[in-house]
Amino acid sequence: MTSLRPKARYAVVGLGSRSKMFTRALLEEHSDDGELVALCDVNQTRMDHHNGWFATDFGAGPVPCYGPADFVRMLDEQRVDAVIVTSVDRTHHRYIVTAMEHGRDVITEKPLTTDEEKCQQILDAQARTGRQLTVTFNYRYAPRNSAVKELISSGAIGDVQSVHFEWLLDTRHGADYFRRWHRDKRNSGGLMVHKSSHHFDLVNWWLGAVPQTVFGFGDLRFYGSDNAERRGEKVRSHRSHGSPDIATDPWAIDLAATPELKALYLDAEHEDGYIRDRNVFTDGISIEDDMAVLVRYDTGATLSYHLTAYSPWEGYRVGFNGTRGRLELDVVERSYVSGDVIDPNAAGADQPGNEPIDQTRLTLRPLWETPRPIGLEEEGGGGHGGGDRRLLADVFAGTREPDPLGRAAGPVDGAYAMLTGAAANRSFATGLPVRISDLISIPT
Repeated sequence: MTSLRPKARYAVVGLGSRSKMFTRALLEEHSDDGELVALCDVNQTRMDHHNGWFATDFGAGPVPCYGPADFVRMLDEQRVDAVIVTSVDRTHHRYIVTAMEHGRDVITEKPLTTDEEKCQQILDAQARTGRQLTVTFNYRYAPRNSAVKELISSGAIGDVQSVHFEWLLDTRHGADYFRRWHRDKRNSGGLMVHKSSHHFDLVNWWLGAVPQTVFGFGDLRFYGSDNAERRGEKVRSHRSHGSPDIATDPWAIDLAATPELKALYLDAEHEDGYIRDRNVFTDGISIEDDMAVLVRYDTGATLSYHLTAYSPWEGYRVGFNGTRGRLELDVVERSYVSGDVIDPNAAGADQPGNEPIDQTRLTLRPLWETPRPIGLEEEGGGGHGGGDRRLLADVFAGTREPDPLGRAAGPVDGAYAMLTGAAANRSFATGLPVRISDLISIPT
């Protein structure tokens, strides 16, 4: 049934692969809820590829394209209602603040931004303008994570006193951050901000708590040239494309053999010089790949968190210790990466057989009782454990009924998630604990 609500007019800023989740939704399942009216990117070739994809897959006419210098003109010419920000993380604040100051709402990919100074600019602009700012924490919407929130909120394990959270990125997904722009901490804030903001947000949301103090250790222990040389590994080309080792190197990614990556990045290099397939064992990496963090919350609860970016399997384990028992969530998102360059699980592969192996177990362990497995709602497909599909429905169609779990995330949620990572980065550098309140002032 077609919605009677007027369609919102959306512009998307930053046309990398992540933007496709939003543009596909607007051209397909949520075409009755919103209209894609403008694209903005530093690279015209990349925007042209998207318009070609829109025509081929959706029969859609070309969407007007703009460069960053014409961002404000785009807002007015295309009568944009809301801006979707999926650009490089360090540029989020620029588009978010400008859009709100020109009377537009904003939907932004996580992380909200990369450091506390930019975060303060965003929060002050949102408070000043009153515009709506949504941060797309899709993991909140995954049924398994929602079930954890429901159980904790119900008091099933009493008051949560401590959380142990381990997240493992495998040698396909984890390695990819060390090929891309993310490898430069100035662009991404490092994995503590770009990736772990997902995880810190989950803990904030699960506990209904605010992080106060952060301490941690982080280092580059596996990727990078120094580590490869220390292990006695062969020095390879600075990038995969054109390398004589591309057919035998399990760390290589073949842009030319993957149509989407070729169109988005290899064919677009001549415009902005961005190289998507840097060797993960070269110089120039300023982010960590092994991080251990402690966090204390305003409730008195503590978190011990570890992120590893070179694991043989991908997934996460989290345990909650409460006054009435313990809750455990174990998730396997991909059980292994073989390293064989012809294996569909190899880096950059995009073919049948490469679907994630998703195995989830949620266990309630009350004091003085036998453990109880908890049944979970079917995820129903989609990325991030079914979270992407549910998030998009909330963002574009609007909440159809009350959401007692409070899954929609706003600017303060985005700030606390990002600031936990920013505080961890500062602790890595100083060796000292960092108080969130020393980094920023949250508008009230």
